[in-house]
Amino acid sequence: MGRMDNSNLDDTQPRSVESGAGEAPDSEATRAVEIRRRDNELTGMEATRLVPVQKPAAPAPKPRRLSWRGWTVYGLLALFLIAVASAFMGYNAGIGERKRAEVEQVAVRVEEQYQLGLQDLEAGRYDLARQRFEYVIQLNPNYPGVTDKLAEVLLRLNSTATPTVAPTPTVTPTPDLRGVEELFQQAQTDLANYNWSAAIDTLLALRKADINYRAVWVDDMLYVAFRNRGTDKILKEGDLEGGIYDLTLAEQFGPLDADASGYQTWARLYITGASFWELDWSQAVYYFAQVAPALPNLRDGSGWTATERYRLALIGYGGQLADAGEWCAAVEQYELALELGDDPEVRDLMDFAAQGCAEGEERPEPPPESTLPTPTPTGELTPAPTQAEPTQTPPPEATATPPPPAEPSPTPDS
Repeated sequence: MGRMDNSNLDDTQPRSVESGAGEAPDSEATRAVEIRRRDNELTGMEATRLVPVQKPAAPAPKPRRLSWRGWTVYGLLALFLIAVASAFMGYNAGIGERKRAEVEQVAVRVEEQYQLGLQDLEAGRYDLARQRFEYVIQLNPNYPGVTDKLAEVLLRLNSTATPTVAPTPTVTPTPDLRGVEELFQQAQTDLANYNWSAAIDTLLALRKADINYRAVWVDDMLYVAFRNRGTDKILKEGDLEGGIYDLTLAEQFGPLDADASGYQTWARLYITGASFWELDWSQAVYYFAQVAPALPNLRDGSGWTATERYRLALIGYGGQLADAGEWCAAVEQYELALELGDDPEVRDLMDFAAQGCAEGEERPEPPPESTLPTPTPTGELTPAPTQAEPTQTPPPEATATPPPPAEPSPTPDS
């Protein structure tokens, strides 16, 4: 290889900017060149420096699907909410139905007592009619005609020299001056001897003397006395209204037991059935069909037992159906009456109705002397049982029997 020329070597040497072409580079120029070179190297390195790569954004999580357990929980929760809503709506519906039933019962009670008051007014029982009309006004002050009838009753009571019903005093005019402890002991003795009226009088005198003396005991004793006196009036004395009144007073001291409540119900049904006597035989049959199987010997002041009234009501209803040409329905009523007791006249009436039922609409010739037997009280009271299990029995089915009315209402105080 040939040697390079010196001129070429000189070109390769760094030169100072400030020096001329033939001058040698100095140390400062060399240092500046070196610094510039380093800066260039550093700039290149910075250019080639790796830029950190950003990671791609993570995808959004997919919605998690509910498992079968989750669906079960949501289903049970929905069923619970539905059950709560149904119970709430059912409760409101029940409350509304109960209020409507109460309004209907009050309306039936008012109508019944008003009609009974009219009957008492016509019969001259002015004091009882007054109580019934006042009871109607208490339940429905706007009932049509009741205020006029009450004014008429009061006018007749004031113009009558001798009242129809004289109130019986229950408390002696002379105050009982015995001590409260002695009165309490006397009342216990009266209850032990089944002397209910004396026990009631003694307890009322005790309460008048000291209202706070053994108040709980006195209430219990009054309950027992009124309850037993009421049942005795219904079962033994035939005083149905008086028994109902005593049992109503007993209810002020505590709820009636099942037997007493049953006696009160049957007495009310008996009175209601008797109010339809000879006016509407179908209603009389409906009520006495319930009383006769439960308390067959229950009676009122007339002495007729519930069984006898039921039998006579069946005969009367059968005659009413026969007069209307409903022969087959009349036969059913006569058959039920014969089950309670054989009667030749009733058997003739049944045969006559059976002939009409077989011939259809053609009315057969009536048998001789086929008149309806007229019930006449014997005057002898049939002893009533001391205890009877009040089990309500539905009335026997009859083709032409009308639908039963609403439950009878309580009779006002008499």
